[in-house]
Amino acid sequence: MRVLESNIDTGSEEFDNNRKYMTAYVEKVRKVENNQLATELAYRPRARDKGKLLPRERLSRLLDPGTPFLELYSIAGHGMYDDNDGSFSGGKLITGIGYVSGRRCLVIVWNYAIKGGTIDSVNVRKMIRIQEIAFRTKLPVVSLHESGGGNLSQKSQAMDPWAAALFVDGGKIYGQQAELSGRGIPQVTVSHGNATAGGAYQVALSDYIVLVRGQTQLFLAGPPLLKAGTGEEATAEELGGAEMHATVSGTGEYLAEDDADAVRIARDIVAQLPPDPPLDHQGEPIEPPKYDPEELIGIFPEDRKRPVVAQEIIARLVDGSRFDEFNSSLDPGTVCGVAKIGGKQVGIITNNGPITPAGANKAAQFIQLCDQKFTPLVFLQNTTGFLVGTEVERSGQVKHSAKLIQQVANAKGPKVTVLVGNAYGAGNYAMASRALKPEFVVSWPSARQALMGGPQAGKVMQIVTEAKWARTGVEPDDATREGVKAQSKMIEMGLEILSESMFCSARMMDDGIIDPRDTRRVLSFLLDVCLEARRREVQPSSYGVQRL
Repeated sequence: MRVLESNIDTGSEEFDNNRKYMTAYVEKVRKVENNQLATELAYRPRARDKGKLLPRERLSRLLDPGTPFLELYSIAGHGMYDDNDGSFSGGKLITGIGYVSGRRCLVIVWNYAIKGGTIDSVNVRKMIRIQEIAFRTKLPVVSLHESGGGNLSQKSQAMDPWAAALFVDGGKIYGQQAELSGRGIPQVTVSHGNATAGGAYQVALSDYIVLVRGQTQLFLAGPPLLKAGTGEEATAEELGGAEMHATVSGTGEYLAEDDADAVRIARDIVAQLPPDPPLDHQGEPIEPPKYDPEELIGIFPEDRKRPVVAQEIIARLVDGSRFDEFNSSLDPGTVCGVAKIGGKQVGIITNNGPITPAGANKAAQFIQLCDQKFTPLVFLQNTTGFLVGTEVERSGQVKHSAKLIQQVANAKGPKVTVLVGNAYGAGNYAMASRALKPEFVVSWPSARQALMGGPQAGKVMQIVTEAKWARTGVEPDDATREGVKAQSKMIEMGLEILSESMFCSARMMDDGIIDPRDTRRVLSFLLDVCLEARRREVQPSSYGVQRL
């Protein structure tokens, strides 16, 4: 397998400028995450008064010390509703993949320190996406639950009403919990505090439930609603306290003394689950790339018109920088080939330009060959889309691009996508964006997702307007022409904002933004998750685990 040779001068002014641009962008993402953390930390005095651990303190006690935790959707909801700087971002959930008692698990920690962990559309979408990952990976789900229920504040109602659509979407969470149990995918939940109405079902539909003495409040209607609806008066403890549910209703199996004890019990439960399945590459020596992955911070330029050579990225991701390129003499704009990442053989598809009919054909054939061997596919997406024009249309561009989309959508092996740069038009689909349901999609800060680039969109509007003038015989004055140019510029600027990586990630168009320097580690981790899923054995049942 050929070792790639790099032509990048890491000591050049260009590389240094690229590094500064990307580093500043990574810091923008980190600032949003840190503002979210600051909101949580500000709640510490109140948490201590109640004898509670903060959400990330609970998470820290849950995870095995010194093991990796890949957080997903960290900036979901940033800039939406009443969030401005990230302080209220994250959907009131801390979610990710980590190790609990030696088992790889999906982890959900309700961030009650931000708006009481209340439920809104971001929270619901994040929960549904995590459950989708659980179905695909068969990972056990461990949830540390404490939620104030639906966010019914006046401001939230005005912009995100707790109405029929969101109510139905929320119900999907409960249905999928039942399906997960029926498929034999374990769900372990600690009810740390409030769990009212829908929140109560999120606890009760779990396979294992841990209650916390003096903290758990689990009921369909809290004391105020109970009094308003029936006139009955009861304390929260009488109505749905931990001791009542542990000794009377039977809604929980384990009674903990405090937060720390509850997390300990959850870890003990997970320790009873089957261990992770072994992988073929485990124990084998892994060859590091010839070129330092840290150099990925200086690969992508701020000027998006400057080309990026895909092989330079590959050389810093794959074992030994070894890459067996497939049919390299045919259409170099679409790059395909086989390599190893962290000891795992993968097929890589990436871009050095727009996708032509020949490039689409090459990629489609390559996917079929990878599928024969169940080789995972890694997409490194940086394309303006499918090439357009009379010549390529006559060559069957629509036919061949549709064929590529079919191959990507129906590929049987795992798919993991990194949005490196441009992700425009139908090329966004063909290169396995969220639309075509790969197992995971992560983005570099330099990623952009849209129907087309801002300059192209502005120019299209101007061309269409000028064609209308010509068709109708209108001769516009200078002021009208300048107005159209100004409008085109506004369209360009607007689309640039709407396609920006943080804007898209806030709306969960990816599974999170990563530092380019972490790409190799993230890919290796996610590939392990995907390959384990194929071997992970679960025991389905007709209706899932039920408390009788």
